[in-house]
Amino acid sequence: MRLSSWIFIHKWTSLVCTLFLLMLCLTGLPLVFTEEIEHLSGVAEAPEMPEGTPKASMDRIVESALAAQPGKVVRYMFWDEDEHPNMTLVSMASRIDAPPEEYWLVSLDSRTAQVLDQPNDRGFMHVMLQLHKDMYAGLPGQLFLGLMGLMFVVAIVSGVVLYKHFMRKLDFGTVRRLKSSTKWLDLHNLLGIVTVVWLTVVGVTGVINTLDPIVLALWQRDQLTEMVGPYMNEPPLESNGSAQAALDTAGRAVPDMKITLLAFPGTVFASPHHYTIFMKGNTPLTSKLLRPVLVDAQTAVLTDTREMPWYVKTLFISQPLHFGDYGGLPLKIIWALLDIVAIIVLGSGVYLWIRKYARRKEASVIVRS
Repeated sequence: MRLSSWIFIHKWTSLVCTLFLLMLCLTGLPLVFTEEIEHLSGVAEAPEMPEGTPKASMDRIVESALAAQPGKVVRYMFWDEDEHPNMTLVSMASRIDAPPEEYWLVSLDSRTAQVLDQPNDRGFMHVMLQLHKDMYAGLPGQLFLGLMGLMFVVAIVSGVVLYKHFMRKLDFGTVRRLKSSTKWLDLHNLLGIVTVVWLTVVGVTGVINTLDPIVLALWQRDQLTEMVGPYMNEPPLESNGSAQAALDTAGRAVPDMKITLLAFPGTVFASPHHYTIFMKGNTPLTSKLLRPVLVDAQTAVLTDTREMPWYVKTLFISQPLHFGDYGGLPLKIIWALLDIVAIIVLGSGVYLWIRKYARRKEASVIVRS
């Protein structure tokens, strides 16, 4: 491909996506430290109790959540023993098939079933997450940001090609100080090439993450439909069976994994006849990969369990990698510093384009005069 073609590709893919990428970098910076910010902001935690204090029955916890919000139904229960030990987070809504954006959270002590908090303040972190995820535009906004991420990856590839050409007469890392625009051009090129691997990883994982509604729909149509096939013609349940019994069955079926999420019958992650329990592994990598266990909601008998298909695993791996959530706080700090570098790269690109446009406009005025 000719050099002029690479210049054209880099120029226009960069111009189209840069402002959106700046917004994603700025909103992504606090999201890297979501857990740390939650702790500093005073999120309720389970009180200290003697080690070995027995857990309450999940059915009792469900009853406590319903008592706190009597007009709602329970859809999901979550556990994160690493960040919030001895705490159960219950997601509720007005009905079981309510839209995903309708939810009410209740956090309870897993040992006493006492309500600890109802953390439903859609504050700063919620705003950052929604802007970063879909700009408050739902699925169209999410897919649009995915397109911007794809353009960003193309801009990175074309930028690498151009860097090799324009720096062939200069030593690597040279930042000329002849004038402001030249200095910023060299700095833009240097920071971009030094962080090219990280920028590519974040760009590609960001694109993958925008596809999560599509991936979920594929999983529902493919694996989940196959797993619940024998129940397709069964009449709907009048009431659910024991949530605790379903969890016990899942624990026996996959004893080397930990329970992280319970989806109630009728939700998008389950069928009308099943509890779906999602299990996770015990290593930094396997803790991001979930395994569904389907349990008959009435009899608490195991229906099926199997590994997720490759496309779901790809999504699960890309989500925490996008935010540097694999190596604890040290990796998050590195991710944040690289994010700041990316902001400088993007901002300098905008500055260089504005300077170039201003010079051309000034030149055209001189020619006319």
